[in-house]
Amino acid sequence: MALPSTFEERLQQMEVTLSQRLSLLQIEKDLQVAKSQLLATKLSSLRRMEQRRLLLERRRAELGFRILAARSEIDALEARYHAAAREIRAVKGEIEEVELRGKERDRWYEMKRLDMEEFKEMRTRFVAESREEVERLRNLVAELKSTLKDLQSKDGCSANAEIEAAEAKKSHPLAEKEKLDQKLASAYRFRTLLQKQIQQMFCSQNKEGEINARMAIDGAEGDC
Repeated sequence: MALPSTFEERLQQMEVTLSQRLSLLQIEKDLQVAKSQLLATKLSSLRRMEQRRLLLERRRAELGFRILAARSEIDALEARYHAAAREIRAVKGEIEEVELRGKERDRWYEMKRLDMEEFKEMRTRFVAESREEVERLRNLVAELKSTLKDLQSKDGCSANAEIEAAEAKKSHPLAEKEKLDQKLASAYRFRTLLQKQIQQMFCSQNKEGEINARMAIDGAEGDC
């Protein structure tokens, strides 16, 4: 009876040991499953991180490209700004030169206007004096004609002497008239000279305006 009891105990121990081993195997299996799940989770997380890294690198490359494009555009804008600044300085210099020429032209016009006014006053005064002188000469000629008629009614030597005196008086107003004609011709020549100078000034002003307009058109075409 002792032997079967011992065998039974051994059998029970083997069953307990087997049960313990099965439990350990189940626990180990569960641990392996947990480890596999954890590893799969980590692998999935690593894949997501890798994808995120690739996405960030692509975005970084895109941002770098945009930065280079923006830098190139900034350089181009700076070059255009400097070119525009140089053009503005050049145009400002041209404007100052044109303003200076305009002031000189205004001074020239003022001088010519004063000359014209002086000429008009001189002409008016000359015309008045000429009319007075012509009237005086007419009266003198009428007086001489009357004197000649009187002399024709007289005789001889005394008449010849008076005729010579009358002829001398007659030559005097003719000389005066010649002087007046010379003054009048000089005044007309002066007026003609002023008119030519004014016409030349207008022509040069028109040419200057055409040149400035052509420069403005060329500048506009260059901007386009």
